[in-house]
Amino acid sequence: VHLIPVNPVREDGLNPKSRKRIMPDLLTEPPAIDPVYEAHVYCNIPTIAERSMEGHAPHYFKLVSVQVLIRHGDRYPLYAIPKTKRPDIDCMLVPSRKPSHPQLEAFMKHMSKGSAAQMDGSLSSLPRFPSHSLCEMGELTQTGVVQHLRNGQLLREIYINKHKLLPGDWTAKQLYLETTGKSRTLQSALALLYTFLPDFDWKKINMRHQWSTIFCSGSCDCPMRNHYLEEEQRRQYSLRVKNNDLEKIYVDMAKIVGIPTRQLRASNPIDSLLCYFCHNVSFPCTKTGCIGMEHFKVIKTHQLEDERERQEKKLYFLYALLATHPLLNQTVNRLQHIAEGKKEEVFVLYSAHDVTLSPVLSALGITEARFPRFAARLVFELWQDGKRPKEHFIRILYNGADVTFQTSFCKDHYKRSSKPMCPLEKFVNFVKRDMFLVFNSTSYYDACRRRAL
Repeated sequence: VHLIPVNPVREDGLNPKSRKRIMPDLLTEPPAIDPVYEAHVYCNIPTIAERSMEGHAPHYFKLVSVQVLIRHGDRYPLYAIPKTKRPDIDCMLVPSRKPSHPQLEAFMKHMSKGSAAQMDGSLSSLPRFPSHSLCEMGELTQTGVVQHLRNGQLLREIYINKHKLLPGDWTAKQLYLETTGKSRTLQSALALLYTFLPDFDWKKINMRHQWSTIFCSGSCDCPMRNHYLEEEQRRQYSLRVKNNDLEKIYVDMAKIVGIPTRQLRASNPIDSLLCYFCHNVSFPCTKTGCIGMEHFKVIKTHQLEDERERQEKKLYFLYALLATHPLLNQTVNRLQHIAEGKKEEVFVLYSAHDVTLSPVLSALGITEARFPRFAARLVFELWQDGKRPKEHFIRILYNGADVTFQTSFCKDHYKRSSKPMCPLEKFVNFVKRDMFLVFNSTSYYDACRRRAL
């Protein structure tokens, strides 16, 4: 279920000659919330080299495990704006076309030899890279592939080259890889792994299929989670109905495309408009006019207001706690095993969606985080204190920024500790016990059947 407004697209190709630049180059972050700037951040166009804080620790600390949760890269829209032409975007990979990556051509060649990989169920039938001259709905674009080739390269420089997390002769048991059953998440995972691994050997790739977008695996039965999700959707609807500017824009856009306002709203135009915006393609026109930047700004502004109110009202937070507990519990169990000396699954990759990352951020208490951009990454690092080998600490990073002390369970520790990380047991206690306090419960099963206080 998409909690954030998403938008529609259409069948016929836009003439590439009609392209205009619609995205200004913004070099500095404006002080107030600017919908155009926020959309620019969301697109995450690969331009300048990214600085990141991953892998930073006192010299006597040893990195023993890394778990990464990613959102897929840039994709073609999931929805169509009725009676408009589909944005003309090519999903063939062309190394000479921007944005590109030095390893894009080698990636394509290597992906075509992937028959030795172990792929769960339906994953084996999915294409390993995008290949349509007019993108299909939801298909990863070249931009999306490049975003994750860059993510993998950045993480390799830190975790492989610097910290030697995986040896050159790594084995399949040292990795745990899981993706949802969409081609865009599988392809994003493969792009990241291609530039990350010391040697991408198909025989060692064992990709597991996760049918649930919240990665709840065998613990998905949770009636109260569904209840809070429904309440959150009601809150969303109520905010939308109250927004007069948004209503006027929808009426105006519906006239331009010649459909009832209700139908336009249902086709959720922001997803589609973001695609035009991110790819610098002119917004669609009809005989009666053009959808323009003013329409886009009002819809994007409402989306940002919705995110802000979502943080305040707490319904989404309650949903997030119940939605993400199975995934966080799996994460904590794995970290504990490694802290006890287990040498398997030291690198974990979950390839997922905005609706996976967003509740995890909320559940952890990272309220300042932006909504997950394309190719967003959330990283859990596990460190061993070289002076006291039994002591283990975690760091949490979001898109390269250290957010460890923004988490609800480690906010206070920061004031008392000289170490730039959080004791593992604080994270363990949060997931095993404290996540349920607001529900006056002591277990996930009980919390799933009891209302919050």
